[in-house]
Amino acid sequence: MQPKTLTLAPALTLFPNLKPPHKTLLFHQILVLIVTFFAYASFHASRKPPSIVKSVLGPKIQSNSSSIDTGWAPFDGPQGTHRLGELDLAFLSSYSIGMYFAGHFGDRIDLRLFLVFGMMGSGACTMIFGLGYWLNVHLLGFFVGVQVVCGLFQSIGWPCVVAVVGNWFGKSKRGLIMGVWNSHTSVGNIIGSVVASGVLEFGWGWSFVVPGLLVIVVGVLVFMFLVVSPEDLGLECPGMEVEMNVEVKVDSERVESEEAGLLGSESSDTLSAIGFLEAWRLPGVAPFAFCLFFSKLVAYTFLYWLPFYINHTAVAGVHLSHKTAGILSTIFDIGGVFGGILAGYISDLIDARAVTSIGFLLLSIPALVFYRLYGGLSMFANIGLMFFSGLLVNGPYSLITTAVAADLGTQSLINGNSRALATVTAIIDGTGSVGAALGPLLAGYISSRGWNSVFVMLILSIFFASLFLIRVARTEIEGKLNEGKWIWNNISSH
Repeated sequence: MQPKTLTLAPALTLFPNLKPPHKTLLFHQILVLIVTFFAYASFHASRKPPSIVKSVLGPKIQSNSSSIDTGWAPFDGPQGTHRLGELDLAFLSSYSIGMYFAGHFGDRIDLRLFLVFGMMGSGACTMIFGLGYWLNVHLLGFFVGVQVVCGLFQSIGWPCVVAVVGNWFGKSKRGLIMGVWNSHTSVGNIIGSVVASGVLEFGWGWSFVVPGLLVIVVGVLVFMFLVVSPEDLGLECPGMEVEMNVEVKVDSERVESEEAGLLGSESSDTLSAIGFLEAWRLPGVAPFAFCLFFSKLVAYTFLYWLPFYINHTAVAGVHLSHKTAGILSTIFDIGGVFGGILAGYISDLIDARAVTSIGFLLLSIPALVFYRLYGGLSMFANIGLMFFSGLLVNGPYSLITTAVAADLGTQSLINGNSRALATVTAIIDGTGSVGAALGPLLAGYISSRGWNSVFVMLILSIFFASLFLIRVARTEIEGKLNEGKWIWNNISSH
């Protein structure tokens, strides 16, 4: 359970009409959803600039007539894409490590202030990276160092927003509401891409400074308006125990290894934690861990390399500008929003999450093949195929994570033991984060051999992700068949 918040949001002191009895629990639940939605969307918006400016920083494109772009040392040489991949690795490694600590800190201090601290730090680091443009910095150490610190600040975001939403909504599922709230990752990616691409022509530094400022501005709104718990307003709690169910989606992006820290944030005197190897041996843990490893590898490769790929691949015989490539890459995220909602709807309809996930994953293989082969034919083909690729790649995310919660939360071996569940979730999301860090790094190295090799890596990863879910899907199908037999036998006996 979260400790009582130390201070009430200033806006509620300034505007007493926002407090009960003037405003109901429903009003404050909606306000919390809106504030946390924009908070996490702004985090993701500030993560997008590195992928947008890759094509400006990286090795120059050789066109038929002459070479376009000069690049930016140390990313402009023959090993430039390798250096850019290492930059992604620096951020994602510190992000996933920070995740394990963020939940524990968040449980002990005011979540509103902790979230604002993370937002201010993320904004400042994003802006400092951009200052490298005006200060004419060409040291790899500077850019890697900023990304490492930024990753630590960014890791604060997810544990805080999930804990706050958990306080207000308990363990109950809110179906469509949560489905829409979960789109904050894709919405943030879209905002970040459009903003960073829009100011790119004025110098790549602006692509970092503006999104950095955006996080800080949203951070001020969070400081003013976010109420951490219904208790702070004297309202009745919808669900007291905030065990971080993995029902709340990781992003694409996310994303994200986010729930791990929160699960670990239970008080230490609950039940004894199970051993690391013991947790690995629990049914379902290894398959889901490796499935998330490969799923995140694919999603994060697209997150960090798609604008660069679009810029370096001719569409209808023409190389698109950096700005157009950045804005065009948002189609993938728009597809992801629809994919998440569609996958949720289908899985509700057939009540089989793993089966739905495998369906989406296997369909995404031909989608990626077609995008690679025919995406360059015309702008229409590029947009259509990119949309369907995003829909099918990002769709299974929430399903994989909710399937994890359902599968592990109902095990008799760990039922009721939140610390055991913490160990299990840390293993699954930690393994997923390794994939997320590895994907962009591999893409940086492999892309220098040609983009076909990168797509082969992505397709193989999707294949393995679906392979690890087969046993879970088989259990679901057998359950459905047994259920059908039981109903048929009951009807026959009557």
